[in-house]
Amino acid sequence: MNTKVKSLRMVTVTAIMSALSAVLMFVEFSIPIMPSFIKLDISDLPALITSYAFGPVCGVAVCLVKNLIHLLATQTAGVGELSNFIHGAVFVFVAGMFYKYHHNRKFAFIGAMAGDFAMAAMSFFINYFFVYPIYFKLMAPEAAILGAYQEILPSIDSLWKAILFFNVPFTFAKGLISVAITFAIYPKISPILKGKK
Repeated sequence: MNTKVKSLRMVTVTAIMSALSAVLMFVEFSIPIMPSFIKLDISDLPALITSYAFGPVCGVAVCLVKNLIHLLATQTAGVGELSNFIHGAVFVFVAGMFYKYHHNRKFAFIGAMAGDFAMAAMSFFINYFFVYPIYFKLMAPEAAILGAYQEILPSIDSLWKAILFFNVPFTFAKGLISVAITFAIYPKISPILKGKK
């Protein structure tokens, strides 16, 4: 396969995966152990697969496009989409970089876990210093947000505890779902994505 064909396939697959990722971002649902305004989706899954198939830049591109599409229906004035992009980009970029330079299943797994840990750790700072302060101004007061956490765990008495005990583990678990599905299906779909027989 010549360079032009490879480049065209890379762009085409990235576009298709971006569209799939955008659809998956709309398929979200609440879970009982989290406040209702925090939703679970697996929209990072296509980005992670793309990052493995064509490199971390393509994976990040999927994260960007899906959030640009989701902006058309934003309920957070774009704050949620920006947060989702940063989280997803960190996740798939770290995973993709490991796999790019060490092209085997072991480093694919190490990279995915490193990316998931990085995303979860970053979620504390993104939520505490960026997302929630804007939410407090645009959508709901801090007391209301904190109250939603206290309905689940009454001992939560500060925002940083809420984020540390709820958001960080949730973000990590969300990443694990994408990792598990990727490792289950990637060996089967990789040849199709890359156009190999």
